[in-house]
Amino acid sequence: MSEPVVEVIGHTHARLGEGPMWVAKDKVLLWVDIMGQAVHVYDPDTDKDRTIQLDQKVGTIVPRKNGGAIVALHRGFAELDLQTGEYKLLPNTPDPSQDGARFNDGKCDPRGRLWAGSMDLDEKDSKGNLYMLDKGVATVQVPNVTISNGLCWSGDHKRFFFIDTPTRSVDCFDYDVDTGNISNRRSIISVPEDMGWPDGMTIDAEGRLWIAMWGGSRVTRWNPDTGKLLQTVKLPALKTSSVAFGGPDLDVLYVTSASTEDEPPPNGSLIRIRGLGVRGVPEREYAH
Repeated sequence: MSEPVVEVIGHTHARLGEGPMWVAKDKVLLWVDIMGQAVHVYDPDTDKDRTIQLDQKVGTIVPRKNGGAIVALHRGFAELDLQTGEYKLLPNTPDPSQDGARFNDGKCDPRGRLWAGSMDLDEKDSKGNLYMLDKGVATVQVPNVTISNGLCWSGDHKRFFFIDTPTRSVDCFDYDVDTGNISNRRSIISVPEDMGWPDGMTIDAEGRLWIAMWGGSRVTRWNPDTGKLLQTVKLPALKTSSVAFGGPDLDVLYVTSASTEDEPPPNGSLIRIRGLGVRGVPEREYAH
């Protein structure tokens, strides 16, 4: 591994940054400020960060194959026009707010189905669920979740990785790419307390997991086959929340962070890490 270079993108700020997603065709990074109720569109070529203000919390954004984006809002899944900022809730969407919860992290699987989880607003009880949205229909895949967070799939599309933050565990499921079914849940990584809380997650082209450590001022790289820690990159923000590879060569790791208690910058800033010596894999669009 080469020596990484950490850069704070100083003019970006969020109360609770989350959900970074590189959109290769547009060469931009989508990300959200959950508590600020906003979607951000960051263009590294111009160094401009455009804000789309919404009227409710937003936990996830993914581009849509047919144009625009799908967002997981406090009260459900919605279609979002990235130009006008107008959104429309999907029919029959689950509404986590009725259970004292809200949507949090999410991603599309290899077939373009959106997986997004909800979490207890008080971060104590298992009021959340992990949902799969396919052709406009949402089904619960993992019930009784406290803080649904990082998720990704192995390169051979046979394993699904998932984090429920308070468990301090990365769990692995057997995954059927054709149906989306998951089974045989087991813990493969146990995160020590002194590292912080495991939050958002992505996978690189070598099949290793990158995890943002909330409260730990770091991102970490793990081997999912052995459960061993491979690398730690210390960061200037305490509450690192999620990670995504971006750039034309997918060799830049973008990290979101938070300033939930008015911590000074660079807390809440978007952070960029270069020189890791690894590349990510393309993220998928919502297929419908």
